[in-house]
Amino acid sequence: MSAEMLILVLLVITALGFDFTNGFHDTGNAMATSIATGALKPKTAVTIAALLNLVGAFLSVEVAATITKDVLKIQQTSGDEAGSLIGGLDAQKAMIIIFAGLVGGILWNLFTWLFGLPSSSSHALFGGLIGAGIAALGTSGVNWEGLTKKILIPGLMAPIIACIVAATGTYIIYALTKKVAENKKAQGFRVGQIASASLVALAHGTGDAQKTMGVIAMAMIASGHLSAGSVEHGLPFWIVFSCAGAIALGTYLGGWRIIRTLGKGLVEIESPQGMAAEASSAAIILTSSAAGMALSTTQVATGSILGSGVGKKGATVRWSVAGRMATAWVFTLPAAALVGALSFFIANLTGGAAGAIIIFLILLAASGFMYYRAQLQKVDSNNVNADWDEATGSVIPADVSAAYKEKEGV
Repeated sequence: MSAEMLILVLLVITALGFDFTNGFHDTGNAMATSIATGALKPKTAVTIAALLNLVGAFLSVEVAATITKDVLKIQQTSGDEAGSLIGGLDAQKAMIIIFAGLVGGILWNLFTWLFGLPSSSSHALFGGLIGAGIAALGTSGVNWEGLTKKILIPGLMAPIIACIVAATGTYIIYALTKKVAENKKAQGFRVGQIASASLVALAHGTGDAQKTMGVIAMAMIASGHLSAGSVEHGLPFWIVFSCAGAIALGTYLGGWRIIRTLGKGLVEIESPQGMAAEASSAAIILTSSAAGMALSTTQVATGSILGSGVGKKGATVRWSVAGRMATAWVFTLPAAALVGALSFFIANLTGGAAGAIIIFLILLAASGFMYYRAQLQKVDSNNVNADWDEATGSVIPADVSAAYKEKEGV
């Protein structure tokens, strides 16, 4: 196997690894409120979400096309040379840029998952790619215009719009059903939540799986295995299928720490609020995917859940938790960019396939450590709905935290 082919293989494996982390990191976007209100049992919820993520991944390639051309400037995007690499850049270096960007995205995803922070997997990916692109090519390596129009502006506006839409929907729902008995209201909206949560899961698969498809397509174009002009008309079946499977598997395993934060930590949510939040999220995500805008489903879902708290009179909204989320959002792009840039420097210093192998091993070691650390204070389907600990504000249930402290002698 040539060095170039080895790098491409490692890159595809790493891209699918990112897709997997995207799945379990973002499961809560669709199912957190349904689990919190009891509309769905935890394992049932993640199973439904996984199946619909799988289906959704086959519905569109608009976002994938955006990723191939609107984040990095490593290829010509127009004219007779469309798809060919820019001057001074060879296939190996181009793939190392993409590879390093994926490392930045995965490690930030795992870091925020460890602390139960629903940060944006999309922005983690874009941040990693931007950092690696700047490290390799300087600021000219980033498509700032495409990034601003298709990613940054929609990313800033989406949670605000989602919050407003969900708050309005929640207010209207409670106004229209104020004379309905509480038990009937709860039962009816729980049924509605199943439908609205399913729609969010479908929308998530439609939008987020494509981001990984776009990254793999970008690497395939850079290495000469795919024509740039073909992306807008469809991708090879194996790319779509593998990305769909990876995100579905990650979703099925469930990012319970983040599900807990969204379902129990942000708002004390009832089923009418949950349905309003999910319906708002689905509408915004599906609309943006059709327009080729790579929105963060996490930010949309979080904005919607927050709006459902704002829209209900007397609802409990934990603004300190919202503040931690907002802080994670602010740091996502620069933190992932820093890791992406560092990964590129390490790989480039060694060079060739050896450099790719080194950052792949670093990724495995760092990922393994964070997974091990999470298992010491485990959040899973059994305790995801435990009461939120107001004293600490921690995603870790109080009984798990106490047991850990006793074991460690803290």
